[in-house]
Amino acid sequence: MLDKLKTVIDRYEALTNLLASPEVTQDPAKLRQYAQEQAELAELYQAASAYMRLEQEMADARALLEETEDPDMVQMIREEIESLEARREELAQRLRVLLLPTDPRDRRDVIVEIRAGAGGEEAALFAADLFRMYSLYAAKKGWKCEVLDANETGIGGYKEIIFEVRGQGAYSRLKYESGVHRVQRVPVTEASGRIHTSTATVAVLPEADEVEVHIDEKDLKVDVYRSSGHGGQSVNTTDSAVRITHLPTGIVVQCQDERSQLQNRARAMSILRARLYDLEYRRQFEEMDEARRMQVGTGERSEKIRTYNFPQNRVTDHRIGLSIYRLEDVLAGDLDEFIDALIAKEQVERLQAQPA
Repeated sequence: MLDKLKTVIDRYEALTNLLASPEVTQDPAKLRQYAQEQAELAELYQAASAYMRLEQEMADARALLEETEDPDMVQMIREEIESLEARREELAQRLRVLLLPTDPRDRRDVIVEIRAGAGGEEAALFAADLFRMYSLYAAKKGWKCEVLDANETGIGGYKEIIFEVRGQGAYSRLKYESGVHRVQRVPVTEASGRIHTSTATVAVLPEADEVEVHIDEKDLKVDVYRSSGHGGQSVNTTDSAVRITHLPTGIVVQCQDERSQLQNRARAMSILRARLYDLEYRRQFEEMDEARRMQVGTGERSEKIRTYNFPQNRVTDHRIGLSIYRLEDVLAGDLDEFIDALIAKEQVERLQAQPA
C-alpha cells in the first residue's frame, strides 16, 4: 500500500506545481482538468500524508526505544507506539476504502426516468411524488434539475417523466435509486378508505457524450407530430414534437416539452445516447465474472428496492433492511441516510472481495 500512497502524494504535488505554471493558468481547459483531478485526490492525499507521517513517527519511536535504558521512559515509549499503531490501523482502513477503484461514471450528470407501474392513477400520483422528492434532493445538493419530457395525467400524476440532473457527483449518489419503488397508502381516489399498494419504476442513466456513443443516422426513424396537453388538448399548432426510434435496438424516445422541433430532437437524442450507453455498459457488466459484481443494486427494474408506507410513517429500503420513520422528510428530499448506508454496504462488500 505504501507504494500506492507515495504515487498519490507525488501526483497531487505535481498537480499543485502544474496549476501554478503559466502554461496551465493560460489554458482554461487544462486548468479545469488539473483542478478537477486534484480535487478528486484531495481526501486521499490528506489521508496518505497523515499515514506516512505516522509511519515516520513510529520509526522514530522504535529507534528511541532501542537507545533507552530508563524503565519509565521505555514504558512511555511503548505506550506511545501502541497509540500510534492504533491510529495507523484506523487510518489504514480508511485508506483501503479510498483506494478502491471508482466507478468511471460517478462524475457524470444523469437522466432519470420515472414511470408509473401497477396501480393506475395512484401509481401516476406516486410517480409525481418521487419526481418531487428527487427535485428537492437535487436542490439540497446544489444540482440543477430540468424536465426533458413528461406524460401527465389529469389530476397531477405522471404516467412517465424524464428529467436531467446536473451537478458534481450526481450519478455517484442517484445511481442507488434505480429499481421498483412501492407505496402503501389510501389513494385520494379511494372512497372506502382501503390501503392500496402501487408501484413506480426509476431508472438512473449516466449521460453520455456524442463521442462515446456513435449513432448512425441511417439507424434512426424520426417522426414529428403536434405536441398535446392534458386529455389530448393541442398546445402547439406546429409539428414540434419528436419521436425517435433506434432501429437496431428498438428503443423509442420522444420529446414534446419544447416549442422548437430542433430543441425536442436534441433532448430526445440526449436521452437516446444515455440509454444506449447504459445498455452497452450493462452488456459488458453481464460478461464480467460473478465475483466482480460489486455494485449495490444492478438497477434492474424487477428489483423492489424501497417501500413508502404512509399509515406507519415508514420508509424501508429492502436492500439494507433500513427503516426510517420520517416519511414526510424522505419525500421532501431527505435521502442521504439511505444513500450513505448503501454506499457503506457497497464498500464493505468490495473490501471483502479484494484478494488478501
